[in-house]
Amino acid sequence: MSDFLKNFIHKWTHSSLILKIIIGLIIGAILGVACPNVTIIGLPGELFVSALKAIAPLLVFVLVSSAISKASSGIGSRFKTVIILYLFSTFLAAIIAVTGSYLYPVDLHLSSVSNATAPGGLEDIVSNMLLNVFSNPIKSLSEGEYLGILFWSIVFGIALKSISSDTTITVLTDCANAITKIVRGIIQFAPIGIMGLVFTSVSESGLGIFTQYGQLILLLVSCMAVVAFITDPIIAGIALRRNPYPLVFTCLKESGITAFFSRSSAANIPVNMTLCERLGLDPDFYSISIPLGSAINMEGAAITITVMTLAVCHTVGISVSLPTTIVLCIISTLAAYGSSGVAGGSLLLIPMACSLFGITPDISMQAVAVGFIIGVINDSCETALNSSGDALFSATAEYHDRLKRGEEMNFLGEFAK
Repeated sequence: MSDFLKNFIHKWTHSSLILKIIIGLIIGAILGVACPNVTIIGLPGELFVSALKAIAPLLVFVLVSSAISKASSGIGSRFKTVIILYLFSTFLAAIIAVTGSYLYPVDLHLSSVSNATAPGGLEDIVSNMLLNVFSNPIKSLSEGEYLGILFWSIVFGIALKSISSDTTITVLTDCANAITKIVRGIIQFAPIGIMGLVFTSVSESGLGIFTQYGQLILLLVSCMAVVAFITDPIIAGIALRRNPYPLVFTCLKESGITAFFSRSSAANIPVNMTLCERLGLDPDFYSISIPLGSAINMEGAAITITVMTLAVCHTVGISVSLPTTIVLCIISTLAAYGSSGVAGGSLLLIPMACSLFGITPDISMQAVAVGFIIGVINDSCETALNSSGDALFSATAEYHDRLKRGEEMNFLGEFAK
C-alpha cells in the first residue's frame, strides 16, 4: 500500500464524521438538482443500505449474547433500584414517542410501499410475534427476523453464562468487538452512502424532501426534550421526594453537553464517573452503574425506534391501535437495549420494530437510511439524553437508598453549585 493511500485512509478515518456527512449531504443535494437523470450516482446509497442490512442481524445476536454471558449477579438494592429506573425511563420514553407521533404524524419518502400489509389486529400481531420469536435461529439471522434473533441471543447468552469458561467468554467478547469494528468500518462510508441517498431523494422529489426531514427532526428532538426536562425529573422527584431539577440541570450541563459532541455514551463514561464523584456517590456503586447505564439506559434510542417505526406506518397507511402501541413500546424498549455502544445502533434496530406490522426489511431499511441523513442532529441529542440519564439515575438510586436508611442529607445545595 502506497504512502499516499495510507495517509488518505488515516486522514479519512480520523477526520470529523459529522463534517463529512454534512459535505456528502450537500453534494448529494446539488447533484440531485443538477443531474437527476444520472442514476448511477445513487448506487453508493444502495450499497450502504445493503451493507447495513447484511451486518445488522449478526451484530444484534453477538452483542446481546456477549452482554448477557458477562452480566454480573448478586447485585444489591441500589443496583436493583437503578436498573428499575433505567428500564422504566426507557419504556416511558417510548410512550412519549408514541404520543408525539400521534399528535404530530410525519411522512417519510419511501419507495415500493405497496409491499406492506397491515395486520388484522392485536391477535395477529401477537401471533406473528410469537412465531417469529420461536423460528429457526439460522433462518432468523439469514432473513433479518429481529424478534427471533433477540430471543435466541438471550437464550444463548444465558446458557453460556451457566456453563462457559472464561476463555469462551473472552472469545465471544472478541467476536462482539470484531463485529462492532466492522460496523464502524461501514459507518466510515456513511458520507458517500448519504450522498447517494440524498441524490436519489432529491432527484425523485426535489429539495422539498428536506421539509420532511426537518419535521422528523423536530418531532424526535421534541420528544427527547420532553423526556429530559419533564418525565425524567418526575421519576427522580418521586424517588427522592425533593425538587429534582438542580440535579437534572447539573447532569445535563456536565454530562449531556460533552455527550452531545462526542456522540458516544461509552466515551462519556469517564465524564459521568467524575460527576458522580463530585456528587458524593459511592465509587463501588457508580463504577458499575454508569457502564451499566451506557448499555441499558437507552431512552433516546427507544424514542428514535418508536418515532421512525410509526412514521413508516403512517407513510404506508397502517393504522396502529392503542393496544398495539403498548406492544410497540415494549418492543422498542427491548430493541433499544440491543443498540448500546454501536454507532447508529438504534437505527439498525428499526426493522425489528417495523416487523410487528408486516413491514418488510426492504421498506424499513429505507427508514434507517433516512435516520442516517438526520443522524448528525438526532444521534447527538440521543446520546446526550442517554448519558445524562446515566448520571441522573445513578445519583437518584443512591440517594433513594440513603433516604430509606434514614440518613440525613443536604444535597440540594450541592446540586445547585
